Amino acid sequence: MSLTSSLRAVLLLAILTAIFIAIGYFFGGMFGATIGLIIAFAVNFLTFWFSDKIVLKIYRAKEYNDKKILSMLEKLAKKADIPIPKLYIINMEVPNAFATGRSPNHSAVAVTSGLLDKLDDDEIEGVLAHEFSHIKHRDILVSTLAATIGGAITWLGYLFWFGSDEKGRNALSYVLLFILAPLAAMLIRLAISRNREYFADRGGAAISDPLSLASALNKISNAAKETPAQGNAATSHMFIVNPFSGRALVGLFSTHPPVEERIRRLKTMTR
Repeated sequence: MSLTSSLRAVLLLAILTAIFIAIGYFFGGMFGATIGLIIAFAVNFLTFWFSDKIVLKIYRAKEYNDKKILSMLEKLAKKADIPIPKLYIINMEVPNAFATGRSPNHSAVAVTSGLLDKLDDDEIEGVLAHEFSHIKHRDILVSTLAATIGGAITWLGYLFWFGSDEKGRNALSYVLLFILAPLAAMLIRLAISRNREYFADRGGAAISDPLSLASALNKISNAAKETPAQGNAATSHMFIVNPFSGRALVGLFSTHPPVEERIRRLKTMTR
């Protein structure tokens, strides 16, 4: 893991700890803060070691053993000089993909069923190459941690909101709901650079065809606009293109640069 990735991962875990302690102190003083610290340590442990499995579980991803796709992974792994990641499939009509894991030695690539149905082989390979670049440059730990932590913070807000009836919903409930979700989004924005998608596009183009990746981005983006997927907004940054377009909350979590600019840059790589 690079120093920058290490610092970002530590920062995310430290902020999550501080949030749990603050909430515990607010409701229970020092005793509550102690409970919050214990919970934070447990959550941090689970998040660091199992965040990839948590994200895959969210989307009910299953291991996939398609020979054609596995052959693509093997070829790209040789070009990228990294171990072959595990392959998962998500039952989602919208074409998309993401990489997850804590290192190149413990990584996975998840593709949606829509990606396999609606893209041709060269485009699929371009998408996989993009994800390989994320794995090679160790973006995946920070992005996976950010997704899990952002989801946990947002869940806290909804817990206080839906965990009480209308009479029990005081000002604090509103604050936690409408402050914690934007806070989670802010943390993800701080942890995830928008430039990482440009870097991954460039890295993917270096081991595949940039025009095929550009074509894939165009198809995926159009599909997301026509039929936005259902999912946790805190995980939107993990996908190659934001699949949840059109919802207000999703905009808070947006970390993707404009697809049109990504396509333009890819097309210049062929000149």
